[in-house]
Amino acid sequence: MEGRGFRDLNRALLEKNVQILGISFDTVEENRAFAEKFDFPFPLLCDTTRSVGLAYGACESTDAQYADRISYLIGPDQKISKAYEKVDPSKHPEEVLAGV
Repeated sequence: MEGRGFRDLNRALLEKNVQILGISFDTVEENRAFAEKFDFPFPLLCDTTRSVGLAYGACESTDAQYADRISYLIGPDQKISKAYEKVDPSKHPEEVLAGV
């Protein structure tokens, strides 16, 4: 649901100079199939070691099965400008668009 929302708002987000990147604990093959199934125009990154999830607070251990649903807005200076620690997948894409 969240990915489809970002897909549908991708043009409006790009017009605001926002590039969406998704990341999960899935493999390259799993992410490729998922992105193709839903026609995502943005990259889905793989964090099979959970190192990014640990660094960004999306999981508490390398044994985590799933990442918490959180988002970060990273500015042109490569610093986090906003953190979305609780994300409602049905509303989050619009929330991001409204906040940039």
